[in-house]
Amino acid sequence: MNTTDAFLQIQNKISAVRNQSFSVNGMMQTTPVEPTEPQNLTAREIGQNHYKLAKIHYDKADLEKAETFFLKALDTCVLPEDTFAMMKICGFLIRIYSEFLRKDEVNNYVELSQMLLNAAFSNPEWNGKADYFFYMGATKTYTGDFQDAINNFSISYKKAQEANEPEVVAKSLLFMAHNNYLMENYVETEQMLAQLEQLLAILNKGYLKGSMNLLYGNICIHKGEYKKALEYFKKSSEELNKKVCWNLFGYTCLGMGKSYKRMGNYKKALLYFEMAQNHTNRNFKKLRQKIEKEINEVNDSNIDFVIDKTERIIKEKNLGIIDFKHRFVLLEILYLLASNPGRFFDKEDLSREIWREEYNPLIHDKLIYTSISRLRKLIEPSGEKNKYIVRGKDGYTFSPHVKVRFCHNSPQSRESIGNIEIGSPL
Repeated sequence: MNTTDAFLQIQNKISAVRNQSFSVNGMMQTTPVEPTEPQNLTAREIGQNHYKLAKIHYDKADLEKAETFFLKALDTCVLPEDTFAMMKICGFLIRIYSEFLRKDEVNNYVELSQMLLNAAFSNPEWNGKADYFFYMGATKTYTGDFQDAINNFSISYKKAQEANEPEVVAKSLLFMAHNNYLMENYVETEQMLAQLEQLLAILNKGYLKGSMNLLYGNICIHKGEYKKALEYFKKSSEELNKKVCWNLFGYTCLGMGKSYKRMGNYKKALLYFEMAQNHTNRNFKKLRQKIEKEINEVNDSNIDFVIDKTERIIKEKNLGIIDFKHRFVLLEILYLLASNPGRFFDKEDLSREIWREEYNPLIHDKLIYTSISRLRKLIEPSGEKNKYIVRGKDGYTFSPHVKVRFCHNSPQSRESIGNIEIGSPL
């Protein structure tokens, strides 16, 4: 396919996705009546003004108006010279529609991004630039190809260094960190963020600093460093306040609430969850789902036991949070028994299921007894012996009368529309 045909297909795609874009109330997107543009402005200048207005509304967390002006800016773009600008606009629209939970429109703009990248690849002046590999990485992130995304951001990072483009260097580092976080590679995530932090000490980019600190805070939650997480969320909020940017305020409050929740301070956790909820408008559907989930978990007084195997945290109704970060065997025993309430596991069963070994009384008798004893001391409230783990003639079981909830909070199990948060800057 030649370049002219490729650009024609892109224009047709833009018309199609533009007509399929609906406003949040379900009605067809219509262009509001605007003041007449000055006669001396070109179409491109008008488009640039629309883009600037879109960014202002985006930062103010007015995503509905941001959507309108991004679409208007996209309409004024001219191919091939505005190819990269169109990719940038697509990125913002993908973030907005991800937050709206409008998956079809996310897919439309991901497809458009891929078409723009394919067209840019045929131009040797474009496909060797840092921007090209940056947007290639962004598109791979949207589709869930996280390792390929990292590879492209790495190339973008190197080319931006060679071309002395520090902002692209910074954004590439942030996105490499973000994709490693999605893959649960927390060590690599922190390495990328440490490099970014050094760069941002020189490069004054408040939005990037805010996003960086937010990601730092989320990593600290996964590591069980809750006080440190709170410090990073506070830093994120301070940086974004300097920029008068509100679209991450709810996510910052959510992070602080999660930190207090993991620390067992449910009263303070609820305070931040409710703050996030009260200051988040209806358009932030993805965020509101996360907030409601956290509030429901804190308020659910009927649950005796909450097991979060991913985070290695147990919440007992009376004891509160119990940290199992370095108690791998005990957590495996607890998870096995609690997942099968009423079913008895004898020594042979436990040897095979937990230690992956055939039962040997010389090895496993004392090991099993000691492990069960340590587990009971951790999870049984004082004066309530054998409340959860019951021993019978057929082995050990978890009481079927106990109400247990299992949490699955790994990055991969979260809502994956767009695979990116609203605050990741383009």
